[in-house]
Amino acid sequence: MNQVQELEQAILARAERLAGEYRERANRSRDSILREAAERLRMRESREESIAKTLADRTFRQQVQASELKMQTHLDRMRWNLVQDVERALAGRMKAFSEDLGRYEPWLESLIVRAANLIEETSLVVSANARDLQRLAERWDSILETLPSHKSVTLSKERIETLGGVLVASRDRRIRVDNTYEGRLERLRPAVQQVILERLLPSGFDTGNLFGG
Repeated sequence: MNQVQELEQAILARAERLAGEYRERANRSRDSILREAAERLRMRESREESIAKTLADRTFRQQVQASELKMQTHLDRMRWNLVQDVERALAGRMKAFSEDLGRYEPWLESLIVRAANLIEETSLVVSANARDLQRLAERWDSILETLPSHKSVTLSKERIETLGGVLVASRDRRIRVDNTYEGRLERLRPAVQQVILERLLPSGFDTGNLFGG
């Protein structure tokens, strides 16, 4: 083998070694690039997933809050409607009670006696609706006999707007005991509303003391 051929073989061998080295380097670079690309893709997907989850959670919370607000509005409306239903039922009961003279008239008189004993003033005025004023006027003398002897109690000639009960006041109107249906209901309203919240049924209300005490 002459020197030319030896040189050619040496060059070819060298070229093959270089080619092999570059091939290995290229493979390593490719693998590194692929790993980095895969990692960047994984991180991007993770960020996108995190963003999507955050947006989904936010959307869900907004929907829940909107539903809660809507439900609260509905419950408030239902609570108000229940209160109105109860008051209408009580008004009907009051009307029926006022027609039961055997129970209503003694109750009415007991309200007058109780108020007369509570108010320290000696001169008092009793007010009621037109129907009850007429009923009281018919028995006024006997009612006066049940009142404290040192009290001067007169029956007002002016009617008041009420379903029933009486309003007893000092003659100067500075002291008064409001035992009309509306006055007693107003004082009992917090308790009535509490019963509504506890039972959520108008039939469950305990309203006996509105008429009996």
